[in-house]
Amino acid sequence: MATKGESWLRSESAQGYALISPPAIYALLLLAAPLATILAYSFFKDGYLTVIHEFTLQNYVATWSDPIFRVILIRSLIVAGLVTLVTVGLAFPIAYYLSFGLAPNQKARWIFLITIPFWTSYLIRVFLWKVILGYNGVINSALEGIGIIGPNGLIADPLQMLNSVGAIALTLAHAYAPFAILPIFVSLEKIDRSLLEAGQDLGESRWRTFLRVTLPLAMPGVVAATLIVFIPTVGDYVTPELIGGGKMPMVANLIQAQMLPLDNRPMGSAIAVSSLLVVAALSLVFLWLNRRFLRVGK
Repeated sequence: MATKGESWLRSESAQGYALISPPAIYALLLLAAPLATILAYSFFKDGYLTVIHEFTLQNYVATWSDPIFRVILIRSLIVAGLVTLVTVGLAFPIAYYLSFGLAPNQKARWIFLITIPFWTSYLIRVFLWKVILGYNGVINSALEGIGIIGPNGLIADPLQMLNSVGAIALTLAHAYAPFAILPIFVSLEKIDRSLLEAGQDLGESRWRTFLRVTLPLAMPGVVAATLIVFIPTVGDYVTPELIGGGKMPMVANLIQAQMLPLDNRPMGSAIAVSSLLVVAALSLVFLWLNRRFLRVGK
């Protein structure tokens, strides 16, 4: 006769826990453990080339009282918001066309084309934008070739496109475009087409049917796309460093400066945790506003 413990081990619950335990342990080791370490370090004191394991709140006081941190954090949020707005705004019509404008046998081909940027390294794509936007890059060379830039052209000198917020936003928008298109496409694919037909049968125009039926039902994908783009964009390090030339630092660059050149790991950890809390708060506010929008739409 099997004991109670042996019966539980043979149950579906035990088999389910056994199935998810490897990825759960993997997530704890690679996600939770580093976050816990950063959180712990943010409450320690900094010594000369060492960390003094004594509890203090001075790192957070110094972080939030530093005007440089506030300026860089605001810049990071503005750039991330701009990138998210542009990326999701352009991704929605593309996803809508993929879902409603293509035959079912053509959708896989277009999704395949959208995922092509993932074939190359993110770093390589950033370097390519540096070549495109550079002083002697593709755009300036093309404008010189057609006579727009030159002694007798409309513009005397080549355009200075690098080292600007616009260049950083453009590069990030291109990098995260597939992450915005795919979640919206999945949400649109789940919409029952009969609901749209019913709306038009009841006298609604296509535009009002889109606003009252399609858009609310697609909002889970829009929310996912917004968070997927916004959260990593705030903490992007490579693009501001290469496209911005280090002259337009974002919060990740400030964290790197504290962690490595200055070797102040407690301060860098406090900046990282502070930024994480701000992004989490903004994400929760966005989710709350989205729920209110859906509730009002009903």
